[in-house]
Amino acid sequence: MKLPKIEILDEKNKILREVSKEVTFPLPNEDKKMIKDMIDYLTLSQIEEERKKYDLRAGMGLSAVQIGVLKRIFVIVEEVEHEKFKNYIIINPKIISYSEEQIYVGEGEGCLSINREVEGIVPRYARITVEAYDELGHKFQIRVREDIAIAFQHEIDHLNGILFIDHIDPKNPFKNQEKMREI
Repeated sequence: MKLPKIEILDEKNKILREVSKEVTFPLPNEDKKMIKDMIDYLTLSQIEEERKKYDLRAGMGLSAVQIGVLKRIFVIVEEVEHEKFKNYIIINPKIISYSEEQIYVGEGEGCLSINREVEGIVPRYARITVEAYDELGHKFQIRVREDIAIAFQHEIDHLNGILFIDHIDPKNPFKNQEKMREI
């Protein structure tokens, strides 16, 4: 696998603040290639040797808007075993239910579009059910929890022009921490 030629936009880019458009099917070939490139990029970023070779930051999720394409598409690449990955291809997602319980990432959320340290907690639902489409246009539902639920919510935010830093209270970055569970 070689590193695809994609450029991840920085938080200063105004495109990241735009709402992405619904996708229609069948997907054009350039969208299929973009999805493959995003998966390859994330996979390489999670393999230590490749990450060092290409000087990448590790990432598990990427939205089309982060590479300048305003379409409601994101991918998650989850390492399930050492260098074995599960890929999620999510198109036109809608959160249809969520848990009452809220969680946050203890060491803080990160984003490939935000190249700086950010202190504070981002409240997320512990479990969500999402309705979406796969790359063939088949509708499906998926229930995700814990870190994958956080990744889904983070990427859905991107599709709506929201960055994780928007969820952090600048005056009190650890606000309501005691009401949530750390993961």
